Amino acid sequence: MSVGIGIIGLSKSGRTTVFNALTGGAVDTGGYTQEGVPHVGTAKVPDPRLKVLSDMFQSQRMVPASTTYIDIGASVKSLVKDKGISGQLLSQLSNVDALINVVRAFTDESVPHPEGSLDIERDIANMDLELTFSDLALLERRLERLEVSLKGAKPAERPRLLGEQELLTRIKVDLEKSVPIRELTLTADEVRTLAGYQFLTAKPLLVVVNIGEDQLPEADSLAARLGARYSRQHSRLITLCGKLEMELAQLDDAAGGALRAEFGLKEPGVARVIRLSYELLGLISFLTAGPDEIKAWSIPVGLSAVKAAGKIHSDIEKGFIRAEVVSYDDLVKCGGLAEARKQGLLCLEGKNYTVQDGDVITFLFNV
Repeated sequence: MSVGIGIIGLSKSGRTTVFNALTGGAVDTGGYTQEGVPHVGTAKVPDPRLKVLSDMFQSQRMVPASTTYIDIGASVKSLVKDKGISGQLLSQLSNVDALINVVRAFTDESVPHPEGSLDIERDIANMDLELTFSDLALLERRLERLEVSLKGAKPAERPRLLGEQELLTRIKVDLEKSVPIRELTLTADEVRTLAGYQFLTAKPLLVVVNIGEDQLPEADSLAARLGARYSRQHSRLITLCGKLEMELAQLDDAAGGALRAEFGLKEPGVARVIRLSYELLGLISFLTAGPDEIKAWSIPVGLSAVKAAGKIHSDIEKGFIRAEVVSYDDLVKCGGLAEARKQGLLCLEGKNYTVQDGDVITFLFNV
């Protein structure tokens, strides 16, 4: 599946710098020059298993999963008010799978903070308010339309409309109390009802506290302190030195690794961001392997084998016969598929098998 993540943040937060760090891009961080056109870039999902399998199968190429990042570059609040170009940008933001909120913690006298001072918790609260403002505006418009629809509704239509009205009214009350939709307890039917609205506060949220190089020694303690307050089931908080990570993203692996070690960074920032994003979205990866290519496929946790086959091609899902499955760890221990089959570790699974992270799968199908 294609994963899309929207990057938001208050003015001067370093949002586009973080975008460049995650995508390896070189977009001008001074501001948008073309109104209405978001920055869009992709990042490969780090997965060391691909290299191991590529060596094992002597594959011609490796194809990691990828994530698309969209840097909207505008205030969420202003997007809601504008029905023109900004309205189109809001629509793009609404269609992403998760959000990254970049919050400023670095000091830079050449880039004064719009509020006149640094205050991480204030800025987190302000962005939460902007997201809530967007959802409330959408809710109120929909509730107005429901009122009109109910006046002329046929008896058979009224229960559905009344149910939707009751749900939206209840959510409106929670939003007015600053409770985001992602933290509400909803039934499966209610989640399906809300899915079409693409509410922003319903999306998983990763707060990225953008620190300066001088703050790197205290990055872990800052993340622990703030994370204790802001991390929930569907939200997380991390620290990231956006400027440094942007510079590292422009270097080759050897040079980047050496500089990262010099600063005491254990892994690339993009790897941390993607890993946490996958956790928030409930995503895992299965693998397909052969002499032509090794490829990672991102799927939701709990997906069946037949549905996973459909992520590769709809014909494979339609003609599904069975799946030959071996875990990555077992395959590496055996050294190849033949030995895995010999040891009984290569299993034949049916349509209802639940795919696990790291499963190496060969789908058998008939079209």
